[in-house]
Amino acid sequence: MEDLDTQVLRTALSWQAAGLPVVLITVARTWGSSPRPPGSLMAINCRGETVGSVSGGCIEDDLIQRIQTGGIEAVCASERPGLLRYGISADEAHRFGLPCGGTIELVLEPVSARSRLAELLLACQQRRSTERVLDLQTGAVELRPGRRDGLPQLDAHQLSSCLGPQARLVVIGAGDLSRFLCQMALGLGFEVIVCDPREEQRASWQLDGVQLSREMPDDLILRLRPDARTAVVAVTHDPKLDDLALLEALQSEAFYVGAIGSRRNSELRRERLRTHFDLPEAALQALHGPAGLYIGSKTPAEIALSIMAEVVAVKNGLQQPAPTPVQAGKSQQDSTGAPTVTPVTQTATTASSCAF
Repeated sequence: MEDLDTQVLRTALSWQAAGLPVVLITVARTWGSSPRPPGSLMAINCRGETVGSVSGGCIEDDLIQRIQTGGIEAVCASERPGLLRYGISADEAHRFGLPCGGTIELVLEPVSARSRLAELLLACQQRRSTERVLDLQTGAVELRPGRRDGLPQLDAHQLSSCLGPQARLVVIGAGDLSRFLCQMALGLGFEVIVCDPREEQRASWQLDGVQLSREMPDDLILRLRPDARTAVVAVTHDPKLDDLALLEALQSEAFYVGAIGSRRNSELRRERLRTHFDLPEAALQALHGPAGLYIGSKTPAEIALSIMAEVVAVKNGLQQPAPTPVQAGKSQQDSTGAPTVTPVTQTATTASSCAF
């Protein structure tokens, strides 16, 4: 399944190719609370059809009404980018569903050949981070290598935003747990790859939208060269498959590397990586094992939920106080009979359309 940014770009291009006037909308800035973070994308065609979102729905309804009533020119005069701000007053905030009097500023641009959306989509598919600079006077776009994340930058002359590759999950091992894990990851917009060289495991394993590899796991990791938008999770319980893959993943840019197993087996795994492969202590500390957040999970589906929750938390850059990892949660339960789970606290939004 494609992530939302890719869906917006692809759909806008298909509308344009069909001869429909299209507006690409970017959340440029927000003040106070806002439903969608800066960098969020949305596209609307002349018929009022939409993909993506900039709010909970009320702002979308207003934009659709403007376009259906006055055409694309109602929001982008003279075929040039325009600016709209919602929620300046308390009445507007209430009308448009913005919480706590929040304010949102949008950049709206008519899609044309100058938008260079096909090149941007190709860069995302090739896992190249790209900075897109839109000239607010002419609508011309410059594309250049850029950051993987960060807030859009808006001034009187241009909007600069960055888009990065789709988040990717690599799962070592085909089985019931990995099936649930992959289903959740697909729903969250991840590109998903499952690797298992064991023919008997692959024979009955199939899931639409998932790439299935028969390579040795460490060969796959070396070939993929995980970037900072890649997570790797080992679920085979077999050191011959897991350990070498984890060794390579922990020395890559992967934002998350984890493996399932009991606390004892996780410590034995760390000891093997330390003594047999001379893996630096800093790399060992980055290994999430047992993988997941503590939710008292028992079934494969619950364990998969626990793991994906931790992957997403790390992807989104949550800071302390952090969710309780499995090892800490079980230790608390051992000592008290009931775990004391630290509540999740999210920091102020700094995500862009390509941020973690």
